[in-house]
Amino acid sequence: MDVLTSFKLNGRVAIVTGAAQGLGKAMAEALAQAGADVVIADINMENADSAAQELQRFGTDIVPMKVDVTDRAQVQQMIDNVGKRWGRLDILVNNAGIVRNVPAEEMSEEDWHDVINLNLNAVFTCSQIAGRMMIRQNGGNIINIASMSGIIVNNPQPQISYNVSKAGVIMLTKSLAAEWAKYNIRVNAIAPGYMKTSMTEENLKTDMAKQYWLGLTPMQRAGLPEELGGAVVYLASDASSFMTGHTVVIDGGYTVW
Repeated sequence: MDVLTSFKLNGRVAIVTGAAQGLGKAMAEALAQAGADVVIADINMENADSAAQELQRFGTDIVPMKVDVTDRAQVQQMIDNVGKRWGRLDILVNNAGIVRNVPAEEMSEEDWHDVINLNLNAVFTCSQIAGRMMIRQNGGNIINIASMSGIIVNNPQPQISYNVSKAGVIMLTKSLAAEWAKYNIRVNAIAPGYMKTSMTEENLKTDMAKQYWLGLTPMQRAGLPEELGGAVVYLASDASSFMTGHTVVIDGGYTVW
């Protein structure tokens, strides 16, 4: 197999959740560059439309879809729409997520459930419904966006619900990989460290971030969204054909200490 050819995604269909901005948009762009048709799935349709228009420049079929991934009926409708348009689904990137920094003793039940529901339960829902289509077509790739926070406890911010949800994503990845290998479905995860996006840019300028987040990162900087592109294309492509159940940590070295 030619190595460079193995990274190409021409003719494949991908869904990226939470793809209207930030990390999701960067990963959707990488998949489109590699030749994939991409669904920009997001709860914010205005931003999804804008992102889709921007990614049209790569010459693949880019379709925005409004979906709340915590709503099972909406997820099912999204997968059905993909089936009607393309007849298949090759790649699912479960990226949508939130974080709430609240001390454990003060956290409300609502805050806990909101984070777990989006970051973990919705990942299972999307994977299950997409997985049923992939089983019928005898193959597919699921890429879950976990976090280094699923491996270590971040300092100093209190974010127990986020950490637990991302640890759950890592085990969900392993469990699905074990169950679905017989269907030719590979399931892997990416665990980013501190990344610079429009949502985190101001926080990264604070003294706390400089001391704890960047100061404790060996590379002494935050990652850029496009620095996840190579990993998502690798995991989605034939280049990683013998890899399943693993989590690729991309954190500038933060977790090596």
